[in-house]
Amino acid sequence: MKILLFGMGGQVGWELQRSLAPLGEVVALDSSSTTLCGDFTNLDGLAATVEAVRPDFIVNAAAHTAVDKAESEPELARTINALAPEVLAKAAQRIGAGIVHYSTDYVFNGGGTARWKETDQPAPLNVYGQTKLEGERLVAAACERHLIFRTSWVYAARGGNFAKTMLRLAAERERLTVIDDQFGAPTGAELLADVTAHALRDIVSHPEHAGLYHLTASGETSWHGYASYVLDIARAAGVALKTGPDGIAAVPTSAFPTPAQRPSNSRLDTSKIQATFGLTLPDWRSGVDRMVREIL
Repeated sequence: MKILLFGMGGQVGWELQRSLAPLGEVVALDSSSTTLCGDFTNLDGLAATVEAVRPDFIVNAAAHTAVDKAESEPELARTINALAPEVLAKAAQRIGAGIVHYSTDYVFNGGGTARWKETDQPAPLNVYGQTKLEGERLVAAACERHLIFRTSWVYAARGGNFAKTMLRLAAERERLTVIDDQFGAPTGAELLADVTAHALRDIVSHPEHAGLYHLTASGETSWHGYASYVLDIARAAGVALKTGPDGIAAVPTSAFPTPAQRPSNSRLDTSKIQATFGLTLPDWRSGVDRMVREIL
């Protein structure tokens, strides 16, 4: 199997290079690649790259993920999150390939407390969510053999993340303030990559399993709960922190105004992906625990 991977330098793309390697040849690109085009603002170049490589599957881990910045550059966000994936999907269909694409819980409005299902009606609150929704719809329409994974609260030990920020601030300050009215499941890039490889293997022999899936770790927490858990792990490991066990103040989203509105309910129902691919998704704490211990 030949796989063409875009977004190799991102958190998910980095893990995908590892998880996809046992499946065959992986041609991995990012926006700075020179021999082949990985620049998502160069639509013609992307199409030419697919024609040149002629992969069995395209895996697209590239995206415009700067949620607040997308509000001031909607056309760029749309090009990267919607138009470029459509180009890849159309090219895949032309050569008989499949495509994997990643989307987000931000396609929903974040209302209520129930876990969002794949069949629920999207209603994004911001430009990022709007462009990601358009992208997943364009990909699904353009390529019959597609896997679209909606996920949320993605982290990795490599690069910046919420846990690293909390650890740095807790080492500097006696008191932190963290949002407690947004809920979701912190999901490791490693988990996303491993499930992607598993699903790719499956649809080679079960093409009927192509489609849209929600993919996150199990369980749920708030950003406040996430921060508290991270600092608890650090204290147990002997890390000196100025912020004590009761030093994290819980505040509402309104305490931190941002250009882009965030959904309060990022819970995703993962029943479909677990049943279809025979998976049991781990609790969010297990991945966070491993990630924090790696970065300490």
